[in-house]
Amino acid sequence: MTERYTLFVRNNCMRKILLSITFTLLFFAAQAQSSKTPMEDMVNALRMGRATDMVKYFDNFVPITINNNQQIYSHNQAQVVLQDFFDKHSARDFVIMDNGSPDNTSKFLIGSFTEPSGAKYSVYILMKTKAGDYMLQELRLNKEN
Repeated sequence: MTERYTLFVRNNCMRKILLSITFTLLFFAAQAQSSKTPMEDMVNALRMGRATDMVKYFDNFVPITINNNQQIYSHNQAQVVLQDFFDKHSARDFVIMDNGSPDNTSKFLIGSFTEPSGAKYSVYILMKTKAGDYMLQELRLNKEN
């Protein structure tokens, strides 16, 4: 009976350890999938037409170019301007054409934003680190001919 009890305790203990390891791995896998980079957040916001999702990456002043008209907006003005753009120009598709990181403090993305009507906009996003967080440094949305 002692051997059976010892075997039972060992098996039970092994099950608990394996179960704990499995749950730990699942937790970390879920965390890795849910965490997105700032650039991925910006792309998703463009695809969904949600300026409110971009706001967390706005600095006090945000340079935005729409149809070759560059303006520097305050944080709140930038949100209003972008939401107005998205209200008028919904995305049917957004394709990333190029992206990169010229150094460890900045990232850029070049893409193409297509409306349901077929009109296309070239998109350029530049983000730089400021106090450890990526902040939008420039956003260009220019209609292609």
